[in-house]
Amino acid sequence: MYPYSNANPAVVPWNKGKIIGQKPPLKIREIWALGVRLQLAHRTRDLALFNLAIDSKLRGCDLVALCVCDVQRGTQVAWRPIVMQSKTRRPVQFELSNQTREAVSAWIAEARLSADQFLFPSRLTRSPHISTRQYARLVESWVAQIGLDPAAYGTHSLRRTKGTTSSRSQTTQRGVRLKRRGNSPRRSIS
Repeated sequence: MYPYSNANPAVVPWNKGKIIGQKPPLKIREIWALGVRLQLAHRTRDLALFNLAIDSKLRGCDLVALCVCDVQRGTQVAWRPIVMQSKTRRPVQFELSNQTREAVSAWIAEARLSADQFLFPSRLTRSPHISTRQYARLVESWVAQIGLDPAAYGTHSLRRTKGTTSSRSQTTQRGVRLKRRGNSPRRSIS
């Protein structure tokens, strides 16, 4: 060691022993297990938040800041809402499944929310909606409920989930269509 070095060999790095890199998306069976558990527990808000997170692929900060008017047109939950992202300042349109629309509609009715309110309001008076940290805690508890490691999954796992499940099913559907026509997925160039 150098006599004037500030490096202390006894200092442990902050990320030693922690999982680094991207957190994996949830698998279809894990999505199904979580959805069923939330339904059986009658956790309407959590079910709406979970389904909306997967369908919208929004960042946590944008998801918790959604207003009722962002997803609802009149008395119906919109098929394809458009939301302005806070990070990129660009509008993003996403499609909601029937299951998500029903869950969000049930949550709006149960919580008696009006169009000008946040979709997931906070119980604290100083905060208008749940925080991203509270959302992260919810995701952590959901993941733990189905026996997965909470450290391995996070809010970004939900954001990445729909893309992996839909691309797999689209690939499978494309393969089936090509087989029906008698073509293979890879065509030779002649």
